Amino acid sequence: MALLAPSPRALCVLEAAAAASPHPHSSASCSTVASGAAGRGLWLWKGRGSGRRRGRGDGVRAEAYFWDVSKPVEMEEIDSMEKLDDALRWSIENKQPIVIDWMASWCRKCIYLKPRLEKIAGEYPGVRFYFVDVNKVPQSVVKRGNITKMPTIQLWKDGEWKEEVIGGHKAWLVMDEVREMIQKNK
Repeated sequence: MALLAPSPRALCVLEAAAAASPHPHSSASCSTVASGAAGRGLWLWKGRGSGRRRGRGDGVRAEAYFWDVSKPVEMEEIDSMEKLDDALRWSIENKQPIVIDWMASWCRKCIYLKPRLEKIAGEYPGVRFYFVDVNKVPQSVVKRGNITKMPTIQLWKDGEWKEEVIGGHKAWLVMDEVREMIQKNK
């Protein structure tokens, strides 16, 4: 069971009396461990609880469950050079970065990453997220992004390409790299 998570989390401590109640999380006192919109919960309580015991009866028992309070934001589709120009123009006018997910409908990793990027979009309300299906756009759009592999996640700011993550590795690593990229260029 993983007790540490890369995203912010809340730590809740329950005393032995609260652990014996039918709804153990009802009298929890919580504190924020890290800041941010998304989080993963970590519940920790002392004393005997239901279930198997290991070792002495008055030890500390930890259980992790995960939730995410950020609401996914549906990414806008770029399907023409005009829409790409509009997205870049918005970035220049608002002095905010945009993230473009270059994907293909046949690419399993692309399909897997898209909802995770929509979750990250909920964490960064000032940043706009777009996706481009390379099979549905003219080749000139793909050339403008200088795309050779999918999925490729690019960050553009002030109308210029700044950074990219080519998502051929584990999804959680890709998401961490995207978060880093956004933080660095915000």
